[in-house]
Amino acid sequence: MLESQLWQGMRQRDRRSLARLITRASRGLGIETIRRLGPPEKPARVFAITGSGGVGKSTLIGKLIPQFRERGRTVAVLACDPESPLTGGALLGDRFRMGAPLDDGVYIRSLAACSGRQAIADHLDAVIRLCEEFGFDRIIVETVGAGQGDTAVRAWADLVVLLLQPETGDELQWEKAGVLEIADLMVIHKADLPGADRVAQQVRSALEVAGGPVVPVLLVSSRTGQGIPELATALETLPSRSRRGDDRSAFLVDAQQMLIHRLQHPAATELLAKWRSGRIDIQEALRRLLEETSVSAQ
Repeated sequence: MLESQLWQGMRQRDRRSLARLITRASRGLGIETIRRLGPPEKPARVFAITGSGGVGKSTLIGKLIPQFRERGRTVAVLACDPESPLTGGALLGDRFRMGAPLDDGVYIRSLAACSGRQAIADHLDAVIRLCEEFGFDRIIVETVGAGQGDTAVRAWADLVVLLLQPETGDELQWEKAGVLEIADLMVIHKADLPGADRVAQQVRSALEVAGGPVVPVLLVSSRTGQGIPELATALETLPSRSRRGDDRSAFLVDAQQMLIHRLQHPAATELLAKWRSGRIDIQEALRRLLEETSVSAQ
């Protein structure tokens, strides 16, 4: 189907057209067309849900969806799943763990996220923009299990929610975790487990030591329902503190992802060896790396 037909279908609220445009965008196709759209007529509110693997991001999102639907919001979930080593696509684990009842106001899409890409899928900004153009009110981005340095998602979200859970180990981790510094809202998930109150206090103490803006810390349990309505209300009412739409942030994230991709190219190892041995200088190594990776991308 021609790209123009897909755009026409999407503007008529055809989900198959949206799905195909998202597939194209996730592969780097049609990106310039999307970016030329300019600001959306009705911007969506974009939430990023991040945290380490196993903290319950998908389950929590499944509980949040009905909360937003009860408030009359349409919801798109962009779940960044680990990339399959066999197909190159998403493993689709998140979609099944959400378990939320689906209706015409809910759209869930898994996006493949490569290892080393800051826990998010490539071209995430373009996919978010497509969902806004379709007309979704709320967009939830779920990262792959994120580590301390996986902070790039802040460039694409109005609010960043960091999930922690009891019995996660060294309390000093809170003070040095870079991802903690970008959080607009802290959630101690699985709050029905022992130690939740202690973890919440550790986080509050770490935030006080950091001396930054006041960040709410909520105790939430998807199993019992504790704190779910309060979390949804906070997401609806908290002012944005992140930098979605900051062109410089977007550029830096794109540049970083492009550099990682190029350095993973088979030619990079050989060129690096030649530079280290003195057979070529750094300018020649970079020039040839750009040439090699540009040719392979065509």
